[in-house]
Amino acid sequence: MNKEVYNFFKKFADSPSPSGFEQPAQRLWREYVGKFADSIESDVMGNTWGVLNGEANGPKVMLAGHADEVGLMVKYIDDDGFIFFAPIGGVDSHLMPGKRVLIHGARGPVAGVIGRKPIHLLEVEERSKVSKVKEMAIDIGAENRAAAEAVISIGDPVTFYGEVEPLLGDLVMGRGFDDKVGSLIVAEVLRLSAKKKKSLNCAVYGVSTVQEELGLRGAHTSTFGIDPQIGICVEVTFAMDHPGTDKRSTGDIKVGKGPVISRGANINHRLFDLFCEVAKKNKIPHQIDAAPRATGTDANVIQLTRSGVATSLISIPLRYMHTSGEVLSLSDVENAAKLIAGVIAKIDGDISWIPE
Repeated sequence: MNKEVYNFFKKFADSPSPSGFEQPAQRLWREYVGKFADSIESDVMGNTWGVLNGEANGPKVMLAGHADEVGLMVKYIDDDGFIFFAPIGGVDSHLMPGKRVLIHGARGPVAGVIGRKPIHLLEVEERSKVSKVKEMAIDIGAENRAAAEAVISIGDPVTFYGEVEPLLGDLVMGRGFDDKVGSLIVAEVLRLSAKKKKSLNCAVYGVSTVQEELGLRGAHTSTFGIDPQIGICVEVTFAMDHPGTDKRSTGDIKVGKGPVISRGANINHRLFDLFCEVAKKNKIPHQIDAAPRATGTDANVIQLTRSGVATSLISIPLRYMHTSGEVLSLSDVENAAKLIAGVIAKIDGDISWIPE
């Protein structure tokens, strides 16, 4: 991955974007994509997209990667200045005690920690139980409620610490790769496609969607508004190459072995075949994932919008999803962008997407 793209990825992934509060990240995305897209647009939900070849006579192709991440929200401040919260999206309560957090208030971010009694003071039965979210509190060092309310407010979003850091090889760890990496790949596909815009036979709408973690909400409205004929969702999927996983039920997906092409009811058969053809012809490493039912991704609502959209799902293998230490391979990211750009280059108005 070249330095400019990596630096953007790090800055983008490190920016706060809990569902419903994505705009710090979206502003960075708009600024970056604006360098090579023909135009940049946004909607009332907070979705933002770059357009290439928008006046083309061919079909509209919509790319979608969601910018939102899981997080927390301030619910209550007690008299002693401790802050109680609720999860935004699927946060694992096993991992919360002792986590450092940032509360994003109107006056700027405030550091805190989710406190817990030391192990020395826990009763035997407490040590084997998962703390309930309503029993946890964030400590920002405030002396009382007034001191806390001077810097934060009810409803402020909260993110976990977890900046992008390199590991061995081409692996990196960080927070919010689900699905900042999808939004990054959408941007990268636009950048690659812009270099060959004159040869495109379709209009490309690359969308950084919002509120996926709360029910695929941003993809629903953006797909309805753009009204594409082809939709390509870019997501993460469960890597099964680490301890504690069961490949028998989830499949043999590995980090660093290429992007994952989904196959199943949520996927258009012709589009699946086209992705496999392009991957094989260009010797792009890839993996296949069996998806026997509707996926829990933006691909689900893209496919079902209006009278239906020919939809595909391309995913990046990810370890430790929904933690502050997610792990992925940069080569998988690069290969996913090359694969999607290669498919877009072959799409024109002569292809029928109706299953035969």
